[in-house]
Amino acid sequence: MNYVPPGSGWPDDPATPATPVAHDPAEVRELAGAAPTLGELTARQSVCRACPRLVEWREEVATVKRRAFAEETYWGRPVPGWGAEEPRVLLVGLAPAAHGGNRTGRIFTGDRSGDWLFASLYRAGLAVQETSERAGDGQRLIGARVMAAVRCAPPANKPTPGERAACFPWLAREIALAAPSARVVVALGGFAWQAVWPALKDAGYALPRSRPPFGHGVEVPVAYGETRVTLMGCYHPSQQNTFTGRVTAAMLDDVFTRAAKLGGVR
Repeated sequence: MNYVPPGSGWPDDPATPATPVAHDPAEVRELAGAAPTLGELTARQSVCRACPRLVEWREEVATVKRRAFAEETYWGRPVPGWGAEEPRVLLVGLAPAAHGGNRTGRIFTGDRSGDWLFASLYRAGLAVQETSERAGDGQRLIGARVMAAVRCAPPANKPTPGERAACFPWLAREIALAAPSARVVVALGGFAWQAVWPALKDAGYALPRSRPPFGHGVEVPVAYGETRVTLMGCYHPSQQNTFTGRVTAAMLDDVFTRAAKLGGVR
């Protein structure tokens, strides 16, 4: 088996052997829409097999591995959302990294992007540790939740339009279940910015008629019923962005400190 079986003892595994599995986009829509809680939703996310190309890739990576992690067991499953059950701040990224979240089972964990992200979240008061290395390492988010538009690591970090569409109900339902407490939504990168707009609409948010362009630090007021919510843009802390200086620690800190303040976390 080229992945960690649900319920086999992996730290923070939300699923059990009885968790229902989606095998196609129609079943994703059905199982996501019927999930009553974030806990059940993340369990269903973590066992999804709806996209054959992504299933094959994530499990191949979990078998071949990277030399530096050759002795480690890879998660090899979809990486579910993670964080506070009643989050004030939602962070949305693109997809797990092949040797990051696909290895560790936690989104943005075990790769360079995560090193930058969690260090900044810690400085902003949204995480209890500067690092997030693996599931069960003691890391905990404070008033925040992290999720991705696509839950499986895609080849070349590029999911197809069909794969993005198939995964969409997981994101929309997670945002909907978190909506009663959420006050800020941060899109990490241009792709997440594009993905989060229809997800917010599907979850019942009132959005501006025109979609503002993505940019670092951009703030757009949206609403969930009578609740005012702020959608924020943030450059993705990818290696390319951090190595070239397009993203600095100070830039990330500015966004997450602002998000924590708007969310009432600090």
